[in-house]
Amino acid sequence: MKNIIILGSTGSIGTNTLDIVSKFPGKFRVVGITAGTNVDKMEEQIRTFSPLLAAMSDETAADRLRTRCKGLSTRILSGTDGLVKTATMDGADLVISAIVGGAGLVPTLAAIQAGKSIALANKEPMVMAGQLMREEARKARVRIFPVDSEHSALFQSMEGHRVQDIRRLILTASGGPLWNLTTQQMRAVQPEQALKHPNWKMGPKITIDSATLMNKGLEVVEAHWLFDIPASKIEVVVHRESIIHSLVEYTDRSVIAQLGLPDMRTPIAYAMNYPERVPLDLPSLNLAQIGSLSFCEPDHDRFPCLGFGYEALKVGGTMPAVLNAANEIAVQAFLDRKIGFLGIAETIRRTMGQHVPVDVSSLDIALKADLWARTKAAEMLAIVASAPAVVH
Repeated sequence: MKNIIILGSTGSIGTNTLDIVSKFPGKFRVVGITAGTNVDKMEEQIRTFSPLLAAMSDETAADRLRTRCKGLSTRILSGTDGLVKTATMDGADLVISAIVGGAGLVPTLAAIQAGKSIALANKEPMVMAGQLMREEARKARVRIFPVDSEHSALFQSMEGHRVQDIRRLILTASGGPLWNLTTQQMRAVQPEQALKHPNWKMGPKITIDSATLMNKGLEVVEAHWLFDIPASKIEVVVHRESIIHSLVEYTDRSVIAQLGLPDMRTPIAYAMNYPERVPLDLPSLNLAQIGSLSFCEPDHDRFPCLGFGYEALKVGGTMPAVLNAANEIAVQAFLDRKIGFLGIAETIRRTMGQHVPVDVSSLDIALKADLWARTKAAEMLAIVASAPAVVH
């Protein structure tokens, strides 16, 4: 029996993880869960899975949850301290890190330092402080298993092979819901349109990242730190069908890929039960029925956020943390209709342009860079909102 903690249990990754737990009660037990404000779903999860600890980052939401769950055995905590206590609780074997955004860094790093292996679903902690995360995992002798479908595919395609034989990593991108639009057409895009992903069911922030291709920019940074591969050996190809999740080319020009229908339960289950696989009740991939798979180069002019990821990695230090924070502020502003779709990239560009990076030698430095970028990006929003969008 493997005891697991789920950071972000009410999101898409968290609910898919709990679905796997429910199918294999003899293999997994949920001992801790965390969420932000979704009291209804947290109550349901507590009553179904009876975790020892539950934490909500929002204090008011935690108070409401305590009232609803009065008399139950689960202890309910709150705030960042509550998230950290849950992430580091004794007796846990694996922490599923699925908190959206930079908020996942502190509890995830604390879990690593407490000797917990991590199934990493959110890119942001590795983007913000990749070197620190990797060094702390080495010190604690724990592993970080990728859950992102692309990084899980790379991980699976690298199993049994020598890192020194890798020629390049190839991340696939669906292109998101706006791939076929011109830059001029993107000026009029509303949140509802950008949230209609053709292949994946994800939360709003991640779906918008897919629409801007920022998800790939962040994934390039994450892949660098997860696999210790330089940016010059990490490429992105647009693959609209989302069947090939990523590929690894070796020095003899052999290419190994991981394929499957777009369902996050596959990479989640692999990370949860590594190195064994569990028999998931999912549809099989039928290549004859699909017929053909398509590929094309990403368009850096229409989707500049992908290039921002490479730029941040090249500059190094705190720049990736600034990239991530500025993106979070800009995406939320777009969802709130304060800026247009093209304003997301412009806000990020302006924020990165004003940052002087320093080495990320501690958690405090990463968090200070994150706060600086959020403040600066918020200042940029007024400028971006009033300026005409740039059309290439």
